[in-house]
Amino acid sequence: MKAKSTCTKRLLIIIVAATMSLWTSYAAAHCDTLDGPVVQDARKALDGKDVTPVLKWVQPKDENSVKAAFNKALAAQGKKQQQAVENKFFESLVRVHRAGEGAPFTGLKPAGEVEPVIAEADKALTGGSPDGLIKMVTDTVKQGISQRYEKVAEALKHKDESIQKGREYVAAYVEYTHYVERLQMDAEGHAAHHGKPAHKKQATEKHVHGHK
Repeated sequence: MKAKSTCTKRLLIIIVAATMSLWTSYAAAHCDTLDGPVVQDARKALDGKDVTPVLKWVQPKDENSVKAAFNKALAAQGKKQQQAVENKFFESLVRVHRAGEGAPFTGLKPAGEVEPVIAEADKALTGGSPDGLIKMVTDTVKQGISQRYEKVAEALKHKDESIQKGREYVAAYVEYTHYVERLQMDAEGHAAHHGKPAHKKQATEKHVHGHK
């Protein structure tokens, strides 16, 4: 009974840590939206006629290019081309920010196109509590583990009946182990960054290929 309780606690720790990692991953995409934090700060900078609020989003080497785009947008205020120049500034700022994070940029997305988990993350910040966010992500993770476990556990019963059944088991096993490995790596701080492959991938493949 004590062992079961310990395992449950460990699982919850992994899930909570994964919650924060998932927030970081999705937040990168959130920066691409017109109502995302980068553009929000860009609007504040223009309203206050001070570029400072947006400089935290870029690396020191990119400050000059951002300042140049900001000055053009500032100079266009009150003119016919104001909106177009401001949008160009927003796009330039987000592109530079994403490049500094090693992430691709395919253009600004309309306001409102935010993943539900990010909306909940923002709600947590404004509300002063992460409880709703943690529950949302932990429910999803628990469901993900359960579904993959049930699939591979059933396949395990029939893996030696035929080659096809064996291959079905292997496919389910690979999906199951890769999923829980990603969660564990997130919890340990080894998650892939902005889509880059994690450094433990080969270890997993060796484990799978050596499994009997």
